[in-house]
Amino acid sequence: MDASGDPAGTRRYFLEELQIGQRFTSGTHALDVEQVKAFASQFDPQRYHLDEEAAATTLFGGLVASGWHTASVTMRLLAEGGAPLGDGLIGAGVEVAWPRPTRPCDILHVVSEVMEIRPSRSRPDRGMVTLRCETRNQQDEVVQVMTARLVVPRRT
Repeated sequence: MDASGDPAGTRRYFLEELQIGQRFTSGTHALDVEQVKAFASQFDPQRYHLDEEAAATTLFGGLVASGWHTASVTMRLLAEGGAPLGDGLIGAGVEVAWPRPTRPCDILHVVSEVMEIRPSRSRPDRGMVTLRCETRNQQDEVVQVMTARLVVPRRT
């Protein structure tokens, strides 16, 4: 990583350099039982995130990561180069869905696609970009879909 916290050598894309349909793929993050339980104990203390035996009796049939844990891992992967936009990821709104559970031992990565680009009329130094982000596991199954509206600057 360089001094700004970005991976060294990662190209940053500004508003005028983006195209509808442009795709980005992140690095990976491996989950384990300890991470799942640690996140859940602090932020989402429900039995299917904390206790294997109790989780086995739920509709999940076993321990699963919190959706918010998956969202947090997604954000990290995007910030580490999976969505190399302008000066970083500046959110203006998000919609998120979890079509299947994330499990301990899943290895996650994010595939993102630029869906919309709208230059600002009132702020010529920036615009809005809609980015659809699919978080996928090692079998390429989608565990989270996030559609984010992001503020992206123009190159100065």
